[in-house]
Formats: sequence, structure tokens, C-alpha cells
Amino acid sequence: MSPLFEPLRLGALTLPNRIVIAPMCQYSADEGRAADWHRIHYGHLALSGAGMLILEATAISAEGRISPADLGLYDEASEAAMADMLRAIRGHSDMPIAVQLAHAGRKASSRAPWDGGSQLRPDEPGGWLAVAPSALPHGDGEVPPAALDDAGLAKVRDDFVAAAKRAVRVGLQGIELHAAHGYLLHQFLSPLANARSDGYGGTLEKRMRFPLEVFEAVRAAVPAEVPVWVRVSATDWVDGGWDLPSTVAFAEALKACGCSAIHVSSGGVSPQQKIPVGPGYQLGFAREVKARVGLPTLGVGLITEARQAETAIAEGQADAVALARAMLYDPRWPWHAAAELGAQVNAPRQYWRSQPREFKDLFTGARIAQR
Repeated sequence: MSPLFEPLRLGALTLPNRIVIAPMCQYSADEGRAADWHRIHYGHLALSGAGMLILEATAISAEGRISPADLGLYDEASEAAMADMLRAIRGHSDMPIAVQLAHAGRKASSRAPWDGGSQLRPDEPGGWLAVAPSALPHGDGEVPPAALDDAGLAKVRDDFVAAAKRAVRVGLQGIELHAAHGYLLHQFLSPLANARSDGYGGTLEKRMRFPLEVFEAVRAAVPAEVPVWVRVSATDWVDGGWDLPSTVAFAEALKACGCSAIHVSSGGVSPQQKIPVGPGYQLGFAREVKARVGLPTLGVGLITEARQAETAIAEGQADAVALARAMLYDPRWPWHAAAELGAQVNAPRQYWRSQPREFKDLFTGARIAQR
């Protein structure tokens, strides 16, 4: 069997293969509520044969959204909409589905990418004042966020817990905490965004403290059979910023708290980043975290070809590969990878007739008869 199509365990959850659909913001919700677009989008991806689908960055509070149109899981209405979407998907797919819980921190109150992605100032329609570890704006000329005080920290921690409980209630099977890409938990980790002088800033241990408190609170609040893991940025790609040794230390601390996996990305906390983009450019970070920490590791970064993904697994660069843009471009990527690598993949029975003649065993359990 191709190593890309071997099962993988994340805590008590078993993935049928090692292809993961990474979180991809859709900026298409209605006051945090999943809409028709989400039913179409996620329903489509749930038919792809991937090993797991992770829903987009889902805000734990209205003020934690990146944009006013971000998906949320922070009130009864957003929970009901999420449950309705999942009911529709579950009628046609048994793919494991997880959610990425997130707070945007100082990158909140932004326009959607197709509207320029710039900051929505608090005095503009739809805008609000963001909160962050420190009153440091993300970019020059932006309105600085409000620094979180003790009450604000407690609210964020409680909001993560409440969202995690909602995730369990609607039937999501895994929870990823977003501590990457310059959002709130990453802001606490990075010295580029965290200038606090209290117990949550300064040394590496103090900068890790709040993200670890959030993880521990979420892990304690959900059933043991629901795996909880973290997405990290392995480096800020800026001198003096968060780096790979710090990531390893953070991952080791998470492992001690019961973390089920580490999803390794990079960048996002500073416009000054200089990223040498190329095929598989972030897999080296995943390899190092996997080797040093020993947790199941999800690797990302311009993984577009089946044999490229298979090699990453076979050579121990990662335990699973997470695809984002490649899945948007080709939502049947796992089908095509299975065909190329001589593996089998789950497909809906309504599509069994599409199995190519040269790949007679491509779809698991496929059988077609007609009079």
C-alpha cells in the first residue's frame, strides 16, 4: 500500500488515509452563521476521499473574527447553523470532520481578500476595535489594538472553551487550535507582537503561557475521545521573531498537556516576513518537529503532486500532508492520487460509475449493475 493511503491515528480518531484538507477561510458567513456557500463547499470537499476535513478558522467570539463574514461558533445561532450544515454532509459522507477554533487578535476587523484585505477601522461600517497581547498594530498606519487585561484574557480563554463545547455538541470529531499565521495565540508567542511585561510576556516560557492555558482549558473541557491539537507557525521569517527552536519547545510543552498532533505551517505575524516559497518549502519544519517531539505531525507548503506527498510520508517529513489551495483547484485530488499510486479511496456510490476502466479497484466497495 502507498504510505499516503495508510491509516493514521490522532488520539482516538482514526483517519483512513494521510491526506488532510487544511482550513481555508471562506469569508462567506452571515453574522458567524454557516450559509448556503458552506453547505456547497464543505459538502463537495467531503466527497473527495481525503482522510480528514478541517473546517476553516472558526471564530470563538464576534470580536475574534478576521472579517465580518467569518464563520463562527460563539452563540446559539452559529451553533445551530453549523449543526444543520453537518447534518447535510453526514447524510452522504463519513469523512472525519474537525474544526479550527481561532481568534484573530490584532488581525481582526479586516476586509475580505477580494475587497483588499485591509483593516476595517473601528469607526468604519462593520469595523470594531481589535484586541491583542499588546497595543501594537499589525501594519504601519493601522489602528492599534487594545491590550488584553486580566479580564480580557479570562474572556478569551472562556470563549475558546465554550466554542470547543459547541463543536462537540454539533458532532465535530477533532479540534485544532489556531496558534499560527499571526492570529491571537501566535501573537502571544512571537516577540514581534508580544511586548508585555507581566507573566504573559518577555521570556519564551512566559510568552507560551497563555496559549498553553487555552490548550489545557479546552483539553479539559471536551471528552477524552475528541483529539485536540494545535496549528503553529514554525517561524516568523523575520530576524528576532518566533523561530523553529521555540516551536519545538512549544510542541514539547503541548505534548505534556495531552496534545494529539502538531500542524506545522509558518509566517503571518509580520508584513516584514521574507518567505522563500517553493514546492514543499515548509516540510523541513514539520520533519524537525516530528523528529524532536514525537507527536503526529501534519506538514504543509505547496504540496501539489501525489508522488511529492507520498515521498513526504515515506521519508518521515510528516505523518500526514495538509492541502489547501491544491484541494480548491482539484477537489478530487485524493481520487487522482489514489489512481496514480495504486491505492483505493472512498467515493460516494452515486459517483461509482465514474471509475475509469483502467482503475477497476479505485473506489472502495464499488459495484455497479444495471438492466
